[in-house]
Amino acid sequence: MSHKAQENLPKRENTTFWFPGRWIGGLSLIIGPFLLLAAALLRIQFHFFYDAQLNAYFEQPVLITASYSCFVLGCIFLWPGIITLVRFIGMKHPTLALWGGMFTILGLIGRVFHGGIDHMAFQLVDVQSLALAKNAVSDSYHAFHIVRYFNGMMMFGWMLLAIGAYRSNTIGLIRSVALASMFFLPLGTLKGTRFESTFLILGLCIALVPLGIKVLRDGPPPSRKAILWTIALVVGQIIFIILSILFPEFMRR
Repeated sequence: MSHKAQENLPKRENTTFWFPGRWIGGLSLIIGPFLLLAAALLRIQFHFFYDAQLNAYFEQPVLITASYSCFVLGCIFLWPGIITLVRFIGMKHPTLALWGGMFTILGLIGRVFHGGIDHMAFQLVDVQSLALAKNAVSDSYHAFHIVRYFNGMMMFGWMLLAIGAYRSNTIGLIRSVALASMFFLPLGTLKGTRFESTFLILGLCIALVPLGIKVLRDGPPPSRKAILWTIALVVGQIIFIILSILFPEFMRR
């Protein structure tokens, strides 16, 4: 390697930085599980299979849209928290951290993929009809998609994370078992809330939320510059959402 190339490499003296950082990681561990729990509770009154979910959307579109949106947001918001948990596990058990983190994040990506299918199915109810939407989902329910073949990894990742979290003393035995119970959360297209689903996601909250609070408390408060940047980004996103609602034609370009 040339001397010039060596000069472009990052220096290794700074060991205080880590991704995604204490604030994003801690907030993710708190917000992500609560969003998933909210999603499950919003649709708990309806049968979990796809035809009942489409019926529910036809009868209460706002409620079901809110539920499925919360679930997708929960998966999106949770991955920084999983990386944070992986960081703590990796200090003592890097192999468990590596594979548990990879499989679990893969599972979150897969659930977002299924969320896209759910969204399309609900749009069929609006632009076609409830009957046609049911027929479309029924006829294509077992259609090929590559994500299906990673379902085992997606589910098993929670087990690996739970074992690593317990063996590394990141969380205790009861909370580790609660984390591992996410293995049994139903996975797939238009999956509603089963009886046990609420308890499984509640176990996720019990496992991760206290860790998120601990992560946030373990360090100095954010700097004024960081606070200003955060406010600017949040305000900018809110303005973008409002403009998207008021002027939907711009979203089609």
